Parts: sequence; C-alpha cells; structure tokens
Amino acid sequence: MYQINEFKQRESLDQALASKVADILVEAVKSKGKASIAVSGGSTPKGFFKALSQIDLPWANITITLADERWVAFDSADSNTRLVHENLLQNKAVAANFFHLKQDNILSEETLADLNVAAASMLLPLDVLILGMGEDGHTASLFPCSDQIDECFSTSAPLLRVLPKTAPNERISFSFLSLKESKNIFLHISGTGKKVVLNKALADTNIKEMPIRAFIQDPEINTQVFWAE
Repeated sequence: MYQINEFKQRESLDQALASKVADILVEAVKSKGKASIAVSGGSTPKGFFKALSQIDLPWANITITLADERWVAFDSADSNTRLVHENLLQNKAVAANFFHLKQDNILSEETLADLNVAAASMLLPLDVLILGMGEDGHTASLFPCSDQIDECFSTSAPLLRVLPKTAPNERISFSFLSLKESKNIFLHISGTGKKVVLNKALADTNIKEMPIRAFIQDPEINTQVFWAE
C-alpha cells in the first residue's frame, strides 16, 4: 500500500519529512532506548539531511546507516557514506552513531557474513527507512538488471552483494525481506521525471522488472511517498 504526499517546493517536503522522521525517532528512543534509520544516497535527500541534522534529538541513541552503498573509497564522489557524513552527520546530528556498510577493501564472503551478524543485532528491524528510486525502478541496490535480482527478494540474510549491469560499482544492499520489516517506510522523490516513473510502477505488478513496486504495492507494507515538483 502507499500514500502520496505532494509538495510544490522541495524545501517544504524536506522540512515536513524531517519533522515526521524526528517524531518517530524520539518515540523509538523513549520506548526502547535506541532508534535506527537507513537513508539513501543521491542528490535528492541532501535538503532533508540538512533539515534533520538541525533538529534537537537524542542523537547519541540513534544509529544511522544506508539502505545500500557502492563499494568505493570514502573520498570517492560515488560514496554515499561520504554524502551522509557531509550532509547529515552535521550540526546536532554529529552525535549520532553511524553503521558503515562499506568495510574493508574487498567485499569478501567473510566481510559480508560479519556485516550480516552486526546489522541483525544492532539495527534491525529499522525504525525508519528512507528509500529513493532510480529511473529503472530500482530502490536501494535492488537492480532489475542484476543477476542477483532473485536473491534480492528471496534471501533471508539482511545484506547481500549486488553487481548491476546498467550502473557502475559493486554494491552492498539490504535485502527486500529485511527492508520490508522496517516500522516506517518512506519513498523520497522529486521532479516530474520521477513522477512518471512512479506512475509506471503503479501500472503493473512485476516487482523484478521494477523493484520499487514491492514497496508500493505489497498490501503488508505501508509506504509513505513524499514527492515534490
């Protein structure tokens, strides 16, 4: 299931989403002493990151991670970890904890196994998940072009290695089954082009053709779509 929240200006969306997420994180910390949030990369969430970073939250009890990451160096322009450090782990949010998906130089089976154990014990289920969406309908690194697309939806492991054929870099991504257990799921998109992609995703049900469909059409998942012109 899904609900669309539309905004005329991206700044209004950023503030509204930041306020919504902040309330959820506060309640999670109150109820269990900690909270976890996974965010996505790209240029779209930068304004949201900056707005959230300026809110007074119990950041020391909040762990931030990524829905997926490219296996690149921290100083690479393609690093989502760098993006989060430069735009979200700032201001008041500098006190937050960060769970690194990209560890070691090589994404070996041993490294992946260690990350799966840590993610399961420290993060899951996520209190908040912020998804993005590509032009091909991929979300996180659940790529329809990858040979791992079946595993993306079937594995019970929290994380998996993905090699997209239409995008650069080896990836590590949370699996669909781990992401769908998130307590609050948001899809953050902007621009008329992404609205066209969203409408295409709503017009059919083949999740392996457009993985975002799994989040907006599954009756067990309530995805809040935040879109701005």
